[in-house]
Amino acid sequence: MLEIEIDGKQVQVPDGSTVMDAAQQVGAYIPHFCYHKKLSIAANCRMCLVQVEKAPKPLPACATPVTNGMKVFTHSELAVKAQKGVMEFLLINHPLDCPICDQGGECQLQDLAVGYGAGASRYQEEKRVVFHKNVGPLISMEEMSRCIHCTRCVRFGQEIAGIMELGMANRNMHSEIQTFVGRSVDSELSGNMIDLCPVGALTSKPFRYSARSWELQRRKSVSPHDSVGANLIVQIKNNRVMRVLPRENEAVNECWISDKDRFSYESLNSDARLTKPMIRVDGQLREVEWNVALDYVAHGLNDIVKQHGPSALGALASPHSTLEELALLKKVVAGLGSKNIDFRLRRRDFSVDGKQAGRPWLGLKLAEIKDLDAALVIGSFLRKEQPLVAQRLRQVAKKHTKVSLVTVGGDDQLIKLYQNVVVSPADLALAVGAIVKAAALAKGAAVPAGLEAVEPCERSRAIAQSLLDGEKRAIFLGNVAEQHPQAAVLQALAQELAKLTGASFGFLGEAANSVGGYVAGALPGVGGLNAYEMLAQPRQAYVVLGADLDRDAHNGQLAVAALKQAALTVVLTPFKDGAVADYADALLPIAPFTETSGTFINAEGRIQRFNGVVAPLGEARPGWKVLRVLGNVLGLSGFDFTSSEAVRDTVVSASAEFASGLDNGIKDVALSLGDGETGLQRIGDVPIHFADMLARRAPALQLTRDAAAPVARMNAATLASLGLADGAQVRVKQGAGVATLAAKGDETVPTGCVRVAAAHATTAGLGDLFGTITVERA
Repeated sequence: MLEIEIDGKQVQVPDGSTVMDAAQQVGAYIPHFCYHKKLSIAANCRMCLVQVEKAPKPLPACATPVTNGMKVFTHSELAVKAQKGVMEFLLINHPLDCPICDQGGECQLQDLAVGYGAGASRYQEEKRVVFHKNVGPLISMEEMSRCIHCTRCVRFGQEIAGIMELGMANRNMHSEIQTFVGRSVDSELSGNMIDLCPVGALTSKPFRYSARSWELQRRKSVSPHDSVGANLIVQIKNNRVMRVLPRENEAVNECWISDKDRFSYESLNSDARLTKPMIRVDGQLREVEWNVALDYVAHGLNDIVKQHGPSALGALASPHSTLEELALLKKVVAGLGSKNIDFRLRRRDFSVDGKQAGRPWLGLKLAEIKDLDAALVIGSFLRKEQPLVAQRLRQVAKKHTKVSLVTVGGDDQLIKLYQNVVVSPADLALAVGAIVKAAALAKGAAVPAGLEAVEPCERSRAIAQSLLDGEKRAIFLGNVAEQHPQAAVLQALAQELAKLTGASFGFLGEAANSVGGYVAGALPGVGGLNAYEMLAQPRQAYVVLGADLDRDAHNGQLAVAALKQAALTVVLTPFKDGAVADYADALLPIAPFTETSGTFINAEGRIQRFNGVVAPLGEARPGWKVLRVLGNVLGLSGFDFTSSEAVRDTVVSASAEFASGLDNGIKDVALSLGDGETGLQRIGDVPIHFADMLARRAPALQLTRDAAAPVARMNAATLASLGLADGAQVRVKQGAGVATLAAKGDETVPTGCVRVAAAHATTAGLGDLFGTITVERA
């Protein structure tokens, strides 16, 4: 430890600390622009100049390392004079357009100019002008004349997002922040650049000119998207969500959020919102009062249960639903005598049901990722499925962690990967099995039964050795592994590998309540049907909670066919557009996450409670209230809850951590690696902005590169074998489903596979996410 005196206060700091680090420890504020605790040191704004005893001139606090016995003066006459001089230079070319600037009221330059700026400028010459640039639908670079060249946005791209999308061109007064020629900013974390910009040069395009910061009320919330459960600040005006920003929580999302978390709020105010109950009359959906709709639903459900038995009823819930909604849906279904309920809509293999030791989870805390010596991710399009987990792995891979990936698509994860194994979906279990066998051989342990014929390759042995070395290792199963036809085998292989290497293993989780669904018990009872079976073996009645089943089910084709043939389909949803208008007999408007209170349990088992930030739109009501009243109308007992907290407390205590029952262990799953599929195989990825109903209705997100319409992506060898050229129109068939798409050459796709994105209107009618597919010239 080093001793330093700052403004007369003594403090001890670790070796390698800077004066800025030491000042933050003693609570001394040093003005700055380019410094950010999560970014590398640039020292190019010079605003943090301080006086150091015996130094001939002021030094930048952010870039000056502490030496033992150093004395620093942050507000001495010399320091303040230097800081005021820097401020004068910064304001020479600044347009001073605060009255119309979106950053007004929350601008670092504005704040510091009050304390360090002069009353009038001595500079009378013409100011420089930087022309605006179009970098995509999310970030506005219309006022780049404001830029002070702090390079926070440049460093964020390089260091956090993993891709340098912005850079500084030219020299001195001609310097400009710009993209590479003609490129847009496409990172899934790009919106964080807006927060980092201290002067309003980068602003939010969807939010632009819609409100001033002092008009907005700020409310805490939790992201309803991926399983990280990012903490949010939702800003509202006149009962309308205007903007979403990150709320710092080092243990969960640090100070970042993904673009999906940031911009999906646009869908909350869309014309597609369902604001009044609707029931189907003479083939048409018509608006009715709540009491009419609930009576209609209750009578319909009771009649079907009486005529066809409780097993004729099936309930399918989105894993993005709150804990309270899932628990009450389970209670309604159980009250009617049915055991058919499931929230695992995109899963195909349910053979681990009844063989699990507990509830699947991440296997470690998110904050512990930084301590890993090695990590193996199995079956994941990591960057797009879990942007914030990918960001954590990106940081540790730069230092010491050996991060390896075994998956079905060679997308650039922007991570320094130790090993990257890309195989067809049919060979995924075989590839993981090879690593398990390599670990057993390296450790001198018995080779697990079923892997005797597997031959590990050099990469398999390298991955196995990385997991055997070091102290803390982890194995993560991604969305592809969960949705794979051999999901149980992949989980068993991960468990076997974890036992051999001493690593933790767990699931990255698809949605905000992938763990919460298990905790709420929204799972089929003994003899009940799972999500896939309920659609493959059509029921007489369905209750659907918060899902567009044509896009959210593993097989959209089966889903739509089953829902259309049902005598009664009840959909609780915030939206009325899309295929739901064709198959629903009753639409009950429920509130999205900003209009209801509820609970999400993230991948690490952290219970996160949130409240509604605005009143429900129109006659929409919180989903837990709708289900509670439906229970009352059905005459079921135990539906006397007066708050969502009361519902939650029947499921889990209000503690912030939830460790009870979290266990990824399974038993009695044979390591059958399969014979390998013949014929062309589909890789059905779910793009980041199609993954849930909020994101796919957000206009700005749907204009991004990540929301481009699906194409049939194949490598050159596969295209040649089918006699196709890049760009040709092809007819893609799966079962009874057909889609006409453009063929696109993509060398990241394994040979013998075609990658066709799911969860989009053009491909929703196709079959399983993984399986045999036919491609022919259109």
